[in-house]
Amino acid sequence: MTKGKRALALLAFFGGLLGILLGLSALFQPKNNMSEFGMEEVSANGILGERRDSVDLLVLGDSEAYSSVSPMELWRDRGYTGYVCGTSSQTLDYTLELLTRALEDQRPRVVLLETNAIYRLVPAQKLVFTPLASRLSVFRYHDRWKSLGWNDLLGETRFTWTDDWKGYRYYATVSGTAPGDYMLPTDAQEEIPLRNRHLVEEIARRCQEAGAAFALFSAPSPVNWSTPRHNGIQALAQEMGWDYLDLNLLPDQVPIDWSRDTRDKGDHLNHAGAVKVTAYLGDWLADNASLPDHRGDINYARWDDALKKYEGVVQSG
Repeated sequence: MTKGKRALALLAFFGGLLGILLGLSALFQPKNNMSEFGMEEVSANGILGERRDSVDLLVLGDSEAYSSVSPMELWRDRGYTGYVCGTSSQTLDYTLELLTRALEDQRPRVVLLETNAIYRLVPAQKLVFTPLASRLSVFRYHDRWKSLGWNDLLGETRFTWTDDWKGYRYYATVSGTAPGDYMLPTDAQEEIPLRNRHLVEEIARRCQEAGAAFALFSAPSPVNWSTPRHNGIQALAQEMGWDYLDLNLLPDQVPIDWSRDTRDKGDHLNHAGAVKVTAYLGDWLADNASLPDHRGDINYARWDDALKKYEGVVQSG
């Protein structure tokens, strides 16, 4: 066999393999964004069911994000539409994937990234697997073969579900702590892993391309945060020209009572703490972003319905 024929045979093989993977990906891709359809991280992916171009604020990050920002508070008090695409132990490769998914149908005006994930090392293999799985869903959803049905073969993909809590996770549990002076001044700076820095820059670039302002914020957490970490993020933000809000350094504006406002001894905030953080972010958005007040707009009636459910749970719990 000549070199030319060998090359053509190789191209044909890989072309056929790609075709098979694309076909399997179409089959294995969940046809809706609910858990019974096989969707992963349904709360974060609930944004896929929101009406197109209806979400003005997007919050990304790990459990610090979904424990500290309540979009229903912003809706009730200011008429802002926000969604938290937060997942437990989120790494920045998945942050980027969630952002990419959200930007397919949404054009948020502001994107906030909670900074704890910036210090969570992204394994090198995930830099290959996550982008591959986002394009060829057979790699992410291969375990769905046990539950495949005719709808997976013949049905179209329609994301219809959204989370009434808009990605926020409500915890009324109180487990307090005495954190001490965990943000004492120091010039020490915790280094950001290089691959994490590249991913944050890519996230910011995608936001810029979509016309969204990009900013960083650190939720109050004596377990996860420190002055050296603050210094590392502050240096990056200054270099890149990003806004950075470290709520650990704002006890007057965000008056966290660590004996009552945490659910697990200072690791995460509970609902009382989240209300305080969200109120501060609402003030900051009002001063620094031109988010519209959608209250009274019939196109956002579902947000009023979600607020009634939210307030029913909060007031009873």
